Amino acid sequence: MRLIRGLNHLEPLRDGCVLTIGNFDGLHLGHQLVIEKLAEHGRRLQLPTVAMVFEPQPLEYFLGDHAPSRLTRLREKTIQFAKLPVDELLVLPFNRSLADCDAEHFIRDILVERLRVKHLVVGDDFHFGKARRGNFALLQHRGEEYGFAVEDSHSFELAGLRVSSTLIRDALGEGQLEQAKLMLGRDYSVCGRVAHGDKRGRELGFPTANVRMFRKNTPVVGVFAVTMTGLNGNEYQGVANVGTRPTFDGGAKVVLETHLFNFNQDIYGHYVEVHFKKKLRDEIRFASLSELKLQISRDVEQAQQFFSETLDMK
Repeated sequence: MRLIRGLNHLEPLRDGCVLTIGNFDGLHLGHQLVIEKLAEHGRRLQLPTVAMVFEPQPLEYFLGDHAPSRLTRLREKTIQFAKLPVDELLVLPFNRSLADCDAEHFIRDILVERLRVKHLVVGDDFHFGKARRGNFALLQHRGEEYGFAVEDSHSFELAGLRVSSTLIRDALGEGQLEQAKLMLGRDYSVCGRVAHGDKRGRELGFPTANVRMFRKNTPVVGVFAVTMTGLNGNEYQGVANVGTRPTFDGGAKVVLETHLFNFNQDIYGHYVEVHFKKKLRDEIRFASLSELKLQISRDVEQAQQFFSETLDMK
């Protein structure tokens, strides 16, 4: 898969492409189904399969810190896209210029002249262009004029519920990790590079690998049983805290701290993935460090028991 950052790096596609447009936050089972169907059209027409996403996501641009929490950062999204039959991932910077872009201009200059789209898949509630004036009906009308087909990305349902990023976000916020996993098709996870922290965990006897979240909001908060991958091809079990560390007056910055069981390696700078398996408790403020240390011991014991029970069921 080829990652293209911005239209300036996109050479006009001589023969055209099949295209889908969206946020694809989380790349859940519904998104995956859209990509698989689009790839079928690509094979039939012998054209590359292209996915267009925006960075930041439009609601983040308009709402800032009040935007819904994000399931996947761009790099995480790119990793998931690379597992799917996508030839090119086109990332358009969502800025004032794109927000003010007229819908007709977007269709003519980007979809037709630059991408030469032959088959387009979007949601029937898809809106684009200045003041969101562009919609599915306009795309169908212009598709007939310019010679490209427009298809609705039909919703994917699970147990009667329409799978969506919002529903997954809600499930994660309520600690329903299994429900989120069913909709994602995988455990919810966070990727990032292990960075130096203030060594508080080491002082308490529970050294942690600290991963910078780079999120304005996070869909998960609390203490979790987790696994970590990205280290020598192995999977390590542990317990993680996601939050603002109220015992240490951490402020508004959200951090992900993971204590790995029976692990003593220098992994600073490693790019890792933390997979959330079970929520153990909410994040709370402790009156003393001794109370916090005791609770961490209990968290570790509970997480180890969870992994032991999970292994017994296999």
